[in-house]
Amino acid sequence: MTGYDLRHHGDAEVEPGLLDLAVNVRAAAPPPWLRGRLERALDRLGAYPDPTMATRAAATRHARDTGEVLLTAGGAEAFVLLARVLRPRHAVCVHPSFTEPEAALRAAGHDVDRLVLQPPYVLDPAAVPDDADLVVVGNPTNPTGVVHERLAELCRPGRVVVVDEAFADAVPGEPHTLAGRGELPGLVVVRSLTKTWALAGLRVGYLLAAPDLVARLRAAQPLWAVSTLALVALETCLAPGPVHAAQTQARALADERTRLAAQLQAVGVQVAGGSRAPFLLCRVPGRPDVRDALRSRRIAVRRGDTFPGLTAEHWRTAVRDSSTSAQLLDALTDVLVATR
Repeated sequence: MTGYDLRHHGDAEVEPGLLDLAVNVRAAAPPPWLRGRLERALDRLGAYPDPTMATRAAATRHARDTGEVLLTAGGAEAFVLLARVLRPRHAVCVHPSFTEPEAALRAAGHDVDRLVLQPPYVLDPAAVPDDADLVVVGNPTNPTGVVHERLAELCRPGRVVVVDEAFADAVPGEPHTLAGRGELPGLVVVRSLTKTWALAGLRVGYLLAAPDLVARLRAAQPLWAVSTLALVALETCLAPGPVHAAQTQARALADERTRLAAQLQAVGVQVAGGSRAPFLLCRVPGRPDVRDALRSRRIAVRRGDTFPGLTAEHWRTAVRDSSTSAQLLDALTDVLVATR
């Protein structure tokens, strides 16, 4: 028994008419320049997908060889492939974190140990059991948003280290990414375009790993797993222009996140420190009703008690623009200040 609903995700919180702060996708739809590329690619749907150009784009983006790149139908497929191909004797998932990797491992029949971090939720590599031959960790981690600066120390021969970097491009300059570190033994980096470019419905991702592991994963992957439109999105968004645009967005996001964190604390919300992601982990001690109270005011935030290590008092909010933050703060003021 896992004790947590590992398959619960933010999209389950959303319904028409609610302000969606439960899902971490940063916009409702792709930007016009990306939408245009996707629309023009519709005429190519009569042919089978060819991943050559998109694979080359991912390799160039991270200064890797094309044999070190596997394109996937979002990060979720990468976790399933890893769970089906690897045969760990001692798998460890670092929590609180995105729960899909553990769910995939358990579905594939693996036992999983949890390393549950306490605030400030930053991993000390020495806390990972020495005999762990598979370690899974997010960076920045969902839902805390923290960045682990010493993950390279986990890598060693005989161990696979899977780093989920779905939110890495939310950190200006990506100073802590390991995506370009092909020399680290056993390292697997999972990346996604879902959050930055509003592509959750298209399923766009890739992983970076040693060529032999990539070959094994590709052999387990269905033919044509990544659609033509997803390949176009990869090739487009990994080009220098969009990468630079993502960094511009990341800087603006960081400013708004700082403002929102301070405003939340001012109305009595505890905010987990150190977030570098497009969300904040929040808690009001003694108030497990906050999430439902916000929902009654037509605002959806992500419940926290499905993440190992968190409780019903925890919830996660996406960071949007200042006007959206103001709506959240108005509702929280009504929920918290008026009931003191």
